[in-house]
Amino acid sequence: MRRRPKTLTEAPILFEPGGGGSVLIGGDRSRSGPTGGEHNPSATGFTDECAAVISLRDTAEEDSAADAATRARARAIAARMALRRPRRDPGARRGVGALTSLRYRDGSDEIDLDRTIDVLAANPMPEDADIVVRERVLSKRSVVLVVDISGSMKGERVRTAAAAVGALAGELARDDLAVLAFWSDAAVLAHFGDSTTPLGLLDTVLSIPARGLTNVHFALDTAAGLLRGVSSPDRRVLLLSDCVHNAGPDPRGVAATIPRLDVLLDISGEQDLELGRDLARLGRGRIRTVRTYRDVGPALTSFFQR
Repeated sequence: MRRRPKTLTEAPILFEPGGGGSVLIGGDRSRSGPTGGEHNPSATGFTDECAAVISLRDTAEEDSAADAATRARARAIAARMALRRPRRDPGARRGVGALTSLRYRDGSDEIDLDRTIDVLAANPMPEDADIVVRERVLSKRSVVLVVDISGSMKGERVRTAAAAVGALAGELARDDLAVLAFWSDAAVLAHFGDSTTPLGLLDTVLSIPARGLTNVHFALDTAAGLLRGVSSPDRRVLLLSDCVHNAGPDPRGVAATIPRLDVLLDISGEQDLELGRDLARLGRGRIRTVRTYRDVGPALTSFFQR
């Protein structure tokens, strides 16, 4: 039988880093009274976690050997990834970003001789647009990494998820990146534009104790809100989870509001493959399943092939 998610009577909390990075601080829960999830698709959820402050454990003192192994796992995942750069946006702002070969437009003055000679060989009577120049063009993806650290993802599974976050953060260093961890509540670990490091994000994920139920709806709704504030033509959410949604409203509705949603589904233990497939389909993305961290790199690469 399929598990029926809990109908919640308290709003989940959204946490942010605070206290010099040693704690996560969230607002107070607001009582909304009993709600019927079947008749109220926007019903909030219930958990028995009442604290608005979460202390992050000291990874330097606890499980240091395991954390070193997770860092090695992140490097192994990154070594198996080959993410394509996003397609160039012709309307992107020039003057910043990666140096790129482009067709001439007014204001360009650095000619790419090799590329231009190739064009002239085929067309000895060139027009302005046949001249190839070198300019810096800003072209970025906006990606929200959403990582499940609920009770069902504890142990090796959460270490694999943390390693995937660290590896992806390194590969997406030239893109616009936000990172969200979730359980029955959620925490924004990095906003778009924040200065972060891949290992720093990995350590932060590992320092949050695996806890609580799995509220996929709240996580995706928060991620969708983060994307609304950006204008990139390539906006997407990448969900790393077992999709064992057991608290809060059905997440399928909010998945349909996300420009693109890809799902990396951990099937090494309990999982909900049907929900994962539905989320990816409704979010116009892909789903890939993984059993060990060795499967993660190729799976992540496939998400960025289109």
